Amino acid sequence: MTQKETNLLKRKTAMRNTMVIGTCIVLLILSGLISLNTGYSKLSPPDILHAIMGGGREKEKLILFSFRLPRIVLSMLVGAGLAVSGCLLQGVTKNPLADPGLLGIHSGAGLMVVLYVLFVGPRSPLAVFTLPVLALFGAGAAAVFVYFLSCKKGAGTTPVSMVMTGIAIQAGLSALTTLLVVKLDDTQYAFVSSWQTGSIWGANWTFVLALLPWLCVLLPASLYKAGILDVMGLGDETAAGLGVSVNKERRKLLLMAAALAGACVSVSGSISFVGLMAPHITRRIVGPGHGIALPVCALLGALLVSAADTIARVVIQPSSLPTGVVVSIIGAPYFIYLLSRREKEMRR
Repeated sequence: MTQKETNLLKRKTAMRNTMVIGTCIVLLILSGLISLNTGYSKLSPPDILHAIMGGGREKEKLILFSFRLPRIVLSMLVGAGLAVSGCLLQGVTKNPLADPGLLGIHSGAGLMVVLYVLFVGPRSPLAVFTLPVLALFGAGAAAVFVYFLSCKKGAGTTPVSMVMTGIAIQAGLSALTTLLVVKLDDTQYAFVSSWQTGSIWGANWTFVLALLPWLCVLLPASLYKAGILDVMGLGDETAAGLGVSVNKERRKLLLMAAALAGACVSVSGSISFVGLMAPHITRRIVGPGHGIALPVCALLGALLVSAADTIARVVIQPSSLPTGVVVSIIGAPYFIYLLSRREKEMRR
């Protein structure tokens, strides 16, 4: 291929990537606008615009600024964080079916949430800021535990051993969480049950502020590691030959993925499949390069959870479904499709 052809290919790729990102942003904005006008109390576009400009009735302002906007923003932030976490894990494990739940990250965060509710209670005024830290600790501890248990002396760890160990750790932590749940009273159980199904119904600006600092640090840090992820995708020996400290970088990326997932699930509950679907769809659209895949993945994850939350609010009005249930309804068939497709590829 000549230099002219190479430059032309680069320009076409850059234009395609720009169009993909632009399309995702437009769809995300449309999703937010639709969500603003979705719910038991209807708000017309002129009412919304009037309230945003500072006018409107107090009831409209209350619905818009105290209930719908924080829920929309939180769902987008959670979706972006979980999607990027899944993308990092799939890059580290070289397993396209990996997601934060696979390595026990959700279970570790869930165990800490149940312990907090059991000994402190769900009504603590500091819960919204304390839970992200505790969930992060639980998720990080589970990730570190998986890493060291899968690490072979003198040889480091391999993606396969990490996945197998993660499945075992997840099962153990889930069993321990179930044992603790039976000790909860009615109020505590209602909170934990809502958390386990991935409900965003209690969202407010405090939840948004609790999550935002984690994402502001971890999302740019993940993008900074895009080149390392691309090199690691070539194989451990090749990456080491190119000067990458494979085991050190794998630990860092695993902890970053755990931190993202832990912070997100602490304020939204356990929402599955986002970290599986968003990275897989992203690779089909823009390819495996993490420099473009990570931002597109974040946008798709935000769009997925935002759309699922909107659907959850309209299916059984005036009540609402947990957002995690809607995502699972979408994600379970997609996961089965990926499994069947992967089996067909392995048979060839």
